[in-house]
Amino acid sequence: MSEPAPDAPAAPAGEALREVFAPASYARAVPYALFRELREHHPVCWIEEPAVGPWPAGPGYWAVFRHADVSRVLRSPELFSSHLGGTQIRDPATPGDLAFVRTMMLNQDPPAQLRLRRIVAAAFTPRAVRELEDVIEARAHALIDAVAARGEADYVDVAADLPVWTLAHLMGVPEEDRLLLYDWSNRVIGYQDPDHAHSATADPATLTPMGRAALALRPGAHGPDDRPLDPRSRAGLPDMFAYAHALAERPRPGSVMARMREAGLEHDEFETMFFLFAVAGNETLRNGIPGGLLTFLQHPGQRALFLARPELTASAVEEVLRHWPPVMDFRRTATRDTRLSGARIRRGDKVVVYHASANRDERVFTDPDRFDITRSPNPHVSFGHGPHMCLGAHLARVQLRAMLRTTLERLVDLELAGEPVRLTSNLQNGLKRLPVRWRTVR
Repeated sequence: MSEPAPDAPAAPAGEALREVFAPASYARAVPYALFRELREHHPVCWIEEPAVGPWPAGPGYWAVFRHADVSRVLRSPELFSSHLGGTQIRDPATPGDLAFVRTMMLNQDPPAQLRLRRIVAAAFTPRAVRELEDVIEARAHALIDAVAARGEADYVDVAADLPVWTLAHLMGVPEEDRLLLYDWSNRVIGYQDPDHAHSATADPATLTPMGRAALALRPGAHGPDDRPLDPRSRAGLPDMFAYAHALAERPRPGSVMARMREAGLEHDEFETMFFLFAVAGNETLRNGIPGGLLTFLQHPGQRALFLARPELTASAVEEVLRHWPPVMDFRRTATRDTRLSGARIRRGDKVVVYHASANRDERVFTDPDRFDITRSPNPHVSFGHGPHMCLGAHLARVQLRAMLRTTLERLVDLELAGEPVRLTSNLQNGLKRLPVRWRTVR
């Protein structure tokens, strides 16, 4: 296991630093108090990477906590590469797995990344998203209307439908196969959580023949060597990739799938682009919408202000994204020896930026732990920064706006009906359950 450079700034030892990496610590809460201490005294520090369950130990990494340093890393691909080792903390299990994930747009650096980015950019222009706004708004209303008479629900289940439905609409996935997207996303983003790692909500009886054929290829939890299958690898998702190729044979005109086929992507590029849409395209909203609602329920004054002043909707969405960042961190790899806030980083070291910490940096945000929907300016980094700034950010904002306003306006006297349950993940800031109740209106 590699070690930090001898002149790296000293950092707290023991249990405190283990919280930064340990997925189980995020099942309790994001360690914002620890992040605050590290921003102040150890803004770039070395984090050990012990084994977690069946997943082996890693070499460790440099964690970056201040807003300025996070922004520098994200806007400097020539120094901090997405391509060398991918963008997840844990290294791909094999050289073959690394080669495969490197074909994904998320795991490339300019100029190669720009070619793939241009291919999908047309799906997310402001004009294209505006054309979807009314459809998304109507879907949000339908989802809330469907549960309004019940008086209670698990809001995670209610909210999860909107991003999955929106993606299916964009990609041309038949309605019958929509839950396949839900399961694939669960398996990839929730692999550290036993409740999500083996998600299987799609009913074979209701799938299209194309969906059933793909489902038959779903692998078990382990490969032939009895090691756990990496959910980011081709071996871990043969059902998803088989479905992608089948769908590409008859894409709906104008859909993202049709654009991808017309662009002439190479085989691996096509598969990883489908992966990016099917998984990364919905996890932000599946985390952000329930997290946003919980934040409002915990801040009744801000909730009342949100309802009283619709003109604050846009700034409220930005504050939700800052206060509850759907993705907590991303990894880069140093391309050469360098320094960052006093730490001497070696070529090949992993460098992990913590959006969740940068969004609470006292150097940028006044009273950063306060939820304030009037906050302006609000330069959060929840959608990244630099060349990998999220292409789907505008679409995500539209869905957050539609779902949160519809929920809070239509469900009267909405309140928690039990303890929220967080996802076990050191990447995704998610909820598995959010029980709520409200007064039914006749």
